[in-house]
Amino acid sequence: MTGTPRLAVAVGDGGDPALARRLAATLALPLLPEPGDDLDLLLLVDAAGPALRPLGPGASGPVRCRFDDGALRHRRRGGHNEAIGRALAVGGASPARVIDGTGGFARDAFVLADLGAEDTVCERQPVLAALLAEAIASAAGGDDPWLREVAGRLRLVAADVRTLPVETLAAADAIYLDPMFPVAGKRAASGKAMTVLQHLLDDDEAAAAALVDWALAQPVRRVVVKRPRRAPPLGGRRPSHSLPGRAVRFDVYPKPEQLITSRE
Repeated sequence: MTGTPRLAVAVGDGGDPALARRLAATLALPLLPEPGDDLDLLLLVDAAGPALRPLGPGASGPVRCRFDDGALRHRRRGGHNEAIGRALAVGGASPARVIDGTGGFARDAFVLADLGAEDTVCERQPVLAALLAEAIASAAGGDDPWLREVAGRLRLVAADVRTLPVETLAAADAIYLDPMFPVAGKRAASGKAMTVLQHLLDDDEAAAAALVDWALAQPVRRVVVKRPRRAPPLGGRRPSHSLPGRAVRFDVYPKPEQLITSRE
């Protein structure tokens, strides 16, 4: 989908009206007593917090940005984080400093922070950035010590990654990019998230390739790009190597030492 989605905020069962009003004001969106027929997406605030719900015939269920669900805990216990951690060289003696340039729902960013990375998460889409801010604040202020610790390693920047100051880029070890293109046969939960992202984002492969070109020009030690397992390298740029995940792969582009800014 291209263009600006038709979006409004509404309060659902058990939702916090104050949170709904704050989100509506922050995002300059209408606050409606009930969804209308002329909307593409509803930012619904219910008892479980904010969620994005596509509207219209055949619409999927709501998608939430939160870090306290069972899926992330299962992913942690099952060892499913090994490939992304190895690709970004996370888990060494000193914390890796990662810039996630395509935050989205920040599940990969949370995984990297759980592995010990200091993670700057950039999200230029205002609605997604607002949901991320709520999710990080909820995790940081909750009762779960694990969530508090991991959230403490996440820093949200509600802007395009290409606007980061030079000193922030120079201090990072790696840039991580996940263009999040639709992939046939993904699990239902991933499909719902992809539907929402298609409403909110209008990037195409050419735009994603340009973002990779930008990242490769930055003074970091490596760039990692998440791709569908059988897709060609983004922009035709062949990586030095790739690490396969369960349904995706991580293309790794290490940088020559002479292109990395000294941190002394």
